[in-house]
Amino acid sequence: MGAEVADRVLPPDLRARLASCVRLAPPVLSGPLTSPAARAVLAETEVLVTGWECPLLTPEVLAGAPRLRAVVHAAGSVKWMVTDAVWERGLVVSSAADANADPVVAFTMAAVTFGAKGALRAAAGYAAGVRPAFTERVGGDARTVGVIGASRIGRRVIASLRASDAGYRVLLTDPYVTPAEAGALGVELVPLAELCRRSGIVTVHAPELPSTIGLLSEAMLRLIPDGGVVINTARGPLVDTQALARECAAGRLEAFLDVTDPEPLPAGHVLLGLPNVLVTPHIAGAQGSEVRRLGAYAVAEVERYVAGAPLRGRLLREDLARLA
Repeated sequence: MGAEVADRVLPPDLRARLASCVRLAPPVLSGPLTSPAARAVLAETEVLVTGWECPLLTPEVLAGAPRLRAVVHAAGSVKWMVTDAVWERGLVVSSAADANADPVVAFTMAAVTFGAKGALRAAAGYAAGVRPAFTERVGGDARTVGVIGASRIGRRVIASLRASDAGYRVLLTDPYVTPAEAGALGVELVPLAELCRRSGIVTVHAPELPSTIGLLSEAMLRLIPDGGVVINTARGPLVDTQALARECAAGRLEAFLDVTDPEPLPAGHVLLGLPNVLVTPHIAGAQGSEVRRLGAYAVAEVERYVAGAPLRGRLLREDLARLA
């Protein structure tokens, strides 16, 4: 991982804890993993702890790590880093995506609350000197929230919505979820078009796959009722950016977007200047002091691996097709 990343994700106390269960190589490997210095370390490495800025684990890299048995990723998605060669070698792969999920859930729930209260419209009106009368104020109780994707984060969002005193009604669309599973989650399983028609708030938690790009298309966005809210903390390409911009510019929809397509949006993009849209720079996941959670999760995984215990974040090759 990057040296600065390591300082944040694996501060001294976590490195000391790691060193108590393995022989820890002193330098942090940053930069190319095919350099002579990196090869000297990898030649003896059995467990590789990775993070942001880790290069691709190519066949060439793995050829220089003949003793490698496990890759423990102190971050979320491994799809950009793990190659077919990793699976073909039979390496164990674990991700700290669970540790990254909770901040995203908290961010999403904040957006749901703001959206249900019409916070963006109210703030814009307040800046213009308009304060709503008591009878004009909107609240979030009993709003219908449509969740797209029962992913790791999507399921946690569902649990948070159902635990809320606001009494949210929750709809779900996910092609992999059965009616029985939906019942266990406490949601109503519906097709995407029906979810859009019935939801005042639509929150996106599906992975970016060829089948999900443009999932919230112009046609789907038009089905969301007037005053509806779109929340995207998943991946930008899942939403038709231009169609959403038109709906928001017309004042029909609001949006809370932590991811966009393209990312970042170019300067002057219409979404950046609309009072009913909040665009943040991909900060929903672990940020600042939160990234320590990723390191702690990874260290615990190494401890479990050394002890021969099951890994909480273990991934299988077949999992990747359905993950972010």
